[in-house]
Amino acid sequence: MNDERFKYDESLGISNEKTVFKGDNYRITVLTERLLRLEYSDGGLFYDGLTETVLNRKFPTPDFKVNEDNKYLEITTKYFKLQYRKGMPFVGPKFAPDANLKIELVNTDKTWYFNHPEARNFKGKTLGFDEYGTKVKMENGLYSTDGFASIDDSKTMIFDSEGYMYQIASSRIDTYVFMYRRDFGLCLKDYYLLTGRPPLIPRYALGIWWHRDKTYNFDDTKKLVNLFNRNNIPISVLLLGHKWNTKPIIDGKEYLDYKTGYTFNKKLFDNPSGFIKYMHDRGIRVGLNMNPVGGINVYEESYTKIAGDLGIQNGKPIPFNIYDKNIVNEYFQNIVAPLTRLGVDFYWLEYTNDLNSLKALTNYHFNYYKANQNQRGMVMSKSNGKALHRYPIHYSGETTVSWDTLKILPFYNSQASNVGVSWWSHDVGGYKDGIEDNELYERYVQLATYSPIFRFSSKYGHYYKREPWKWDSNTLNIVREYCLLRHRLIPYLYSGAYRYYKNGLPLVQPLYYESPETYDEPEYKNEYYFGSELFVSPITNPKDAVMNRAVQRVYLPKGTWYEFKTGKKFAGDKRYVTFYNDEDYPVYAKEGSIIPLSILDKNINVTNPPESMEIHVFPGKSNIFKLYEDDGYSSLYEDGYYLITAIDYNYLANNYTLIIRPLEGKSGIIPARRNYKVRFRNTREAEDVVVYIDKEKVECLSYVEDNDFIVEVDNVKTISQVTINCKGKDIEIEALRAINEDIDSIISDLEIDTNLKEIIAKIIFDENLDIKKKRIAIRKLKSSGLKPIFIRMFIKLLEYASEV
Repeated sequence: MNDERFKYDESLGISNEKTVFKGDNYRITVLTERLLRLEYSDGGLFYDGLTETVLNRKFPTPDFKVNEDNKYLEITTKYFKLQYRKGMPFVGPKFAPDANLKIELVNTDKTWYFNHPEARNFKGKTLGFDEYGTKVKMENGLYSTDGFASIDDSKTMIFDSEGYMYQIASSRIDTYVFMYRRDFGLCLKDYYLLTGRPPLIPRYALGIWWHRDKTYNFDDTKKLVNLFNRNNIPISVLLLGHKWNTKPIIDGKEYLDYKTGYTFNKKLFDNPSGFIKYMHDRGIRVGLNMNPVGGINVYEESYTKIAGDLGIQNGKPIPFNIYDKNIVNEYFQNIVAPLTRLGVDFYWLEYTNDLNSLKALTNYHFNYYKANQNQRGMVMSKSNGKALHRYPIHYSGETTVSWDTLKILPFYNSQASNVGVSWWSHDVGGYKDGIEDNELYERYVQLATYSPIFRFSSKYGHYYKREPWKWDSNTLNIVREYCLLRHRLIPYLYSGAYRYYKNGLPLVQPLYYESPETYDEPEYKNEYYFGSELFVSPITNPKDAVMNRAVQRVYLPKGTWYEFKTGKKFAGDKRYVTFYNDEDYPVYAKEGSIIPLSILDKNINVTNPPESMEIHVFPGKSNIFKLYEDDGYSSLYEDGYYLITAIDYNYLANNYTLIIRPLEGKSGIIPARRNYKVRFRNTREAEDVVVYIDKEKVECLSYVEDNDFIVEVDNVKTISQVTINCKGKDIEIEALRAINEDIDSIISDLEIDTNLKEIIAKIIFDENLDIKKKRIAIRKLKSSGLKPIFIRMFIKLLEYASEV
């Protein structure tokens, strides 16, 4: 075995000695202006090795001042002032003024001390849904309105010199304290430098996944893929659960629910490599469920080789022990490697022994790919402890089919940003139990479209309807629209994934980062930023049955915003009541937004950089979007094999320019030529359109579609510069959102006498009547035949209108 595959650089564990202050029982290290390491040991033993949480302590020397004598130590930076009574335990008296060690946050009245309750911490870490259902238990994260947070690293697993993980018993104190005031972005930067930065996930992971807990054979998977394609719905990942493999046969009975197995069941897949090639040829990646809890049994293809290597005789089962290096060696060399050679793309780990075992297994799988396959580390597993951001995809467990589950998913995703995590994967539609409902299913799909990972999943059962074509035609059309949109969004999402990898900016960020006062407001706590340009206010409640609309209360942050689908304009820093049909969803683009979308090929499953692209540009502000592209799966990007393309929008009200130009990287990474369809949103036809490719002026097609002005530039070298300049008078269309339009649409759709609708509209839209008189007038319509259910609905609509 190549023992380099798991190894980390041990030298990174040792801090710069200029930043270390040490006594017989204590050691205090200044890592940055915002970050401290505090160690205390009665025996004077301090640890410089790497841990499951910390992969680096060799930071540049920060600016700080020290005042020190035999009894006291004081360290000051522009963020904190630490005071320590030497020789005394860190955990002293309860109250901060008398603490042996305390850290004041400079320019505030905040002080951190050991056992501080950190009551203003917004939480972030969780084990998922399996343990707690919809009452998810969360532990402290890094984001706090106090401006500080701490991490206890005293009892986490550690790495040995070869990169193997093991547990130690320790009574030492080893704590990291972040003192950042309002600079949470810098806190995350320090955190990633300490713990390791997030990986760049494979591009295919941003497409649509499929999993159902059923026994598939090769023919079943062919039929499944054909149904996806026949219904014009993309699929990029086929995830097989625990029934793909050979199972034990006891007394003539095959135990299909046995969790452990590593060999393709030849009754189901007689040609595993042919099965995987079939999927790859159609742009679909294959993931396999792996759960080694049952050990390695005699019926596995690899058993004889492993048993011989380990000196095991008589066909005894080989227990799986994640802390036994020989077992780990055999597992990767004789189980994982043969499956990977067949073409398996990644593994879904469900090692159920304990979280520490799963944590170690996840780490090994991730690093195995990086070191041995020239591919990115890719794995999906349950949430498993600290520094989760270092591993790609986190599985939240088997969720219940319910509106209650849907309600917590957006908040759950955004809370993960408080510990620097982006890549949560939930069961789209819910995994088990509950009631199958088309509206709930549609809202799951819409949320998944604007979520980090989109994974259809359910337990086995004839009546679980995860397949979009099993629903009515209206639901199928809505789901198809959003599934196609998800695949079209991949250029935008992948650029966000790169920003996360490179700069530590999570793809999903909660509204309260910019507006902390909204944290406790139930109407707005689910709202979040999605990438650099979009803002989402997810629908998580059933629609009003009478008006046949979802009623959504939305708070939009400061600035000007446009509904992504309709282009309607909203002033920011305001609250709105909005109404949505089944096919609509509250997603907003900020002024000046640039959103690159794929124009899908004939094979809609493929997630590679597209040959044709549609770029949406919203008016109101100059902006630049950096489109990141590479081969999508290998580690070659680390050697510079990628291309960053700048999409630069220079906005003036009646004279705007869009420039598309290569900014950084190498040619040959993406298609050599590309077609661009630039959609200037809410924009009238320009009087003068001039297009250059490099320095050559070219003629291009331009036209108006709905409220958008479109310019098409075809067959452009992707290393060339495209310049589009548009001029005219009053170019921007003021498509202001008006609640009266929404109400008028609701009235139009109701099953009410048409003449009565005219009377109702006259009352509701009369600017000379106050709301009290309007209520009275509506109630009087009972004598004209207006049913009580509609009277109550219109009274409610008047209340909504008064809130705007």
